[in-house]
Amino acid sequence: MRTLSDTEITILEDQGCWAEDWSNIQVDEDFQPTFLRRVMFYGKITLGVFETSIEVSKDFYKHTGIFNATLRNVAIGDNCLIENVGNYINNYTIGDGCYISNISTLETTEGATYGEGNLISVLNEVGEGNVLLFDRLNSQAAAFMVKHAHDKELKDSLRRMIREYIRVTLPDHGILGNRVKIINTKEITNTIIGDDCEVNGASRLSDCTIISTPQANVYIGTGVICENSIINYGSSIINSVKMQDCFVGEACQLSNGFTASASVFFANCYMSNGEACAAFCGPFTASHHKSSLLIGAQFSFYNAGSATNFSNHAYKMGPMHWGILERGTKTASGAYLLMPATIGAFSVCFGKLMHHPDTRNLPFSYLIAYGDTMYLSPGRNITTVGLYRDIRKWPKRDMRPAGAQLSIVNFDWLSPFTVQEIVKGKKILEDLRHASGEDVSSYNFHEYVIKSTSLQKGIKYYDVALRIYMGAVIKRRLKVDPTLSAPTTDTGLGDWVDLSGLLLPESEEQRLADDIKQGVLDTVDKVNERFHDIHTHYRDYQWVWTYRLILDYYGLATLTLEDAARIHDDYVQARRAWINEIRKDAEKEFRMGDVEQCVLDNFLSSLDKETDFEEQ
Repeated sequence: MRTLSDTEITILEDQGCWAEDWSNIQVDEDFQPTFLRRVMFYGKITLGVFETSIEVSKDFYKHTGIFNATLRNVAIGDNCLIENVGNYINNYTIGDGCYISNISTLETTEGATYGEGNLISVLNEVGEGNVLLFDRLNSQAAAFMVKHAHDKELKDSLRRMIREYIRVTLPDHGILGNRVKIINTKEITNTIIGDDCEVNGASRLSDCTIISTPQANVYIGTGVICENSIINYGSSIINSVKMQDCFVGEACQLSNGFTASASVFFANCYMSNGEACAAFCGPFTASHHKSSLLIGAQFSFYNAGSATNFSNHAYKMGPMHWGILERGTKTASGAYLLMPATIGAFSVCFGKLMHHPDTRNLPFSYLIAYGDTMYLSPGRNITTVGLYRDIRKWPKRDMRPAGAQLSIVNFDWLSPFTVQEIVKGKKILEDLRHASGEDVSSYNFHEYVIKSTSLQKGIKYYDVALRIYMGAVIKRRLKVDPTLSAPTTDTGLGDWVDLSGLLLPESEEQRLADDIKQGVLDTVDKVNERFHDIHTHYRDYQWVWTYRLILDYYGLATLTLEDAARIHDDYVQARRAWINEIRKDAEKEFRMGDVEQCVLDNFLSSLDKETDFEEQ
């Protein structure tokens, strides 16, 4: 870099430029002053070259340069176009190839944190803060913070390492990455913006970090107001969204006037029209309706419908679908809400919103109200078209590119986490039948009524799911261990938990907590590496848990290859029974007139191919 020559200063002055002190301006060795007009310089300025044109709209190129702008303490990379800055750009480093046009203010002020270190309270909108926002936050770390907020030693250790990470990485002024596009935007203050991000028509971005890359760029659109928040890889915030004290994870979409405060959104969330307050929106949470308010609860693989209905269309085979909840929704008090479910330990509720902690032990169930009586159909969702479609749908809808997947998402619909609830549910039904006998018309489970036929089907459906699960695990295990040797560790036994997409043994979660408190894990990177290490060993932990399940279910002392062959036969029969029930569900819907013949035919054709998976 070098200072300006007297000739260059003269040219700049002739082109309407002015400097508080020309000696404070450093330029590239190849700098040419031709494309700077009506620019006012304050403080220390660094300028690159302006040699090429830049695409400002499709097939419309303008030459790079600086026109009609006031700059103070600004460093500008090569081949940027900055024009029509109504107020000023102050305390910013701007990368190469950026396009900034028709903005008011771009500024960093003293003490800026860029949304990093912002402590918010989710699940309880008036509670003490429990999630500390920072740019490497993922759904696992956030869920872990919330779940263990009562453990002061653990909480303090986590916050200490996060604040140390922020202290080391926080810049002292604002940064725009390479190829950033900011147009028609009023105010951007104390905001870091990553490579290839586009901000078009936003009203205000204040104290934010926007993590954007060429492979997963972020788009901020018209009328957006975003304060004290972090926005991650591949997300879009458009159409007058108002957001404060929030974290937006990878490939999320917030649009159409959605408002959010003190909430977190992870991995492919879609939010439109409604509101969120103190909400923990895990992977694939969706809300579409103006009347939907997500408040003080935790969601995952969930589609919020309108008002208390939670689903405004009785989908099965068509392009739309039931609202779904994979693994859980908890209120701040810890009660589990019964909401539409096709994948998980929860139930559909029409007309009422009920809750009872014990209902999670009857997973994949329907809860239907007739007057004041609530009828429970255990396990009914196991055999629906909706479940079948969702199992295959979610992996295809993961829009996160490689390298931009901070949050871990396990897509197994049958896992130790869900199957442990199926085992409990089956035992509850068998105990009810044993206590009341088989010659009764209905059974009572808490305040719910289970018809006798529903109870018998529930046991059958749970049994089908168990056999499918055990057979699938054995089939997978034989590929890596043809001798089917017994596990040599106990890691994986006991209860399993879900950390917002990461399925793991409870013992591993406790080991993680202990290692953080004891200083074994003392950095943010080490904690995230542990999450990924646990996920990497999921199949090993699953085998330990499933091996014990198989022994208990079949009454075996050890598992032999002959036993495995019999279990495989049960698996094939159960899978065919499952597909047959789904087929009947599809045909029933067709008879109701909700589906066209071609849709039914295509769906049944996909079911016919299911036998191809039996021996894979």
